[in-house]
Amino acid sequence: MSTTTSATRRPWLLGLATLILLVLALIGIALFGGASLPDRAGPPVEEVGVERVVLEPGTIELNLRNTGPDPVAVAQIFVNDAYVDFTGPTEPIGRLDSAHLVLDYPWQNGQPYKISMLTSTGLVIEHDIAAAVETPKTGAAFFGLMALLGTYVGIIPVVLGMLFLPVLRSVGTTTVRFLLGFTIGLLAFLAWEGTREGFELADTSGGPFGGASLVVLGAALAFLTLTAVDQWLRGRRHAAAAEGTTGGTRLALMIAIGIGLHNLGEGLAIGSAYAIGELALGTFLVIGFTIQNTTEGLAIVAPLTRHRPSLVALLGLGLIAGAPAILGAVIGASANNPEFSALLLGIGVGAIIQVIVQIIPSIREPGTTTISARTFAGIAVGLVTMWATGLLVAA
Repeated sequence: MSTTTSATRRPWLLGLATLILLVLALIGIALFGGASLPDRAGPPVEEVGVERVVLEPGTIELNLRNTGPDPVAVAQIFVNDAYVDFTGPTEPIGRLDSAHLVLDYPWQNGQPYKISMLTSTGLVIEHDIAAAVETPKTGAAFFGLMALLGTYVGIIPVVLGMLFLPVLRSVGTTTVRFLLGFTIGLLAFLAWEGTREGFELADTSGGPFGGASLVVLGAALAFLTLTAVDQWLRGRRHAAAAEGTTGGTRLALMIAIGIGLHNLGEGLAIGSAYAIGELALGTFLVIGFTIQNTTEGLAIVAPLTRHRPSLVALLGLGLIAGAPAILGAVIGASANNPEFSALLLGIGVGAIIQVIVQIIPSIREPGTTTISARTFAGIAVGLVTMWATGLLVAA
């Protein structure tokens, strides 16, 4: 017994010793390796990203982050080529450190502005404000409006789409596979949309934490996490009375989670647009989102055509898919950070890709690995539907 225990512990002890040796080597390189290298030639590398702009009457507030390797000291600031007074840190901004600057400038509502920051070395770093709008203040009314917007564009459309479940129960299995193909087309469009928006957001940041790679990181983490969740759900099938019921419910849950994470990103876009005054708060916007997101509710109930889920279960699926839009709207309007938003959009993309992987076995013809032309047509109809309904949404 002791011999077996010793043999089991030996690889762990060897691995621990190797890890300790690696850590000590890295510490030694960090402490003494730099001293053996020559001094770097050339001017300092200065890079600054503007993470957030807050506009209040008479002032412009900037949250900066040093995204380069060298400290940066902001010496002067110009707005539309006019010198302005500002308050901020007296010490240079270190690598990856942030700084808060307050510019004394009487900006005008709706006007564009170019902010030029002159560093102590003479480098000019610019940031554009497309249209100046006072930043909304958080409070009960603010959070109430974000909750209302999230409910309009998230929960209500999804629940309305789920009302088609009784109609879907009256169709045949071929039509069900067509609808599952439609679901794949819908989700594929959402994945592309989320990827595009994530990369666009990442491009607006300074990239100190990875920029566009955050979208990929978020997608990978979400895909792996949901795969683990799916395996856990599969392991609980033996507790159900029927295998088919468990599989359909599990697939509907995975679709709801994937759509919910996408709606989180959709809420981010809405909240961010509201924060900078670019959101058209009108009936047309609400109707456009409702029409587009109703198809998401239809996708959730497509795997449930042969089952009888309770009303509470259906409501839960609707909340899982739609409620994240509320959270996204609050985050997007109150903490508008492009890199955080890019990470969340990437998480939504990864979740959707994992759901597509889950649906593919259900669209194959019974007893084969082939997919019928009708199912492929469903995928195409899903893509075209999302593109067409997306034209109705102009945030």
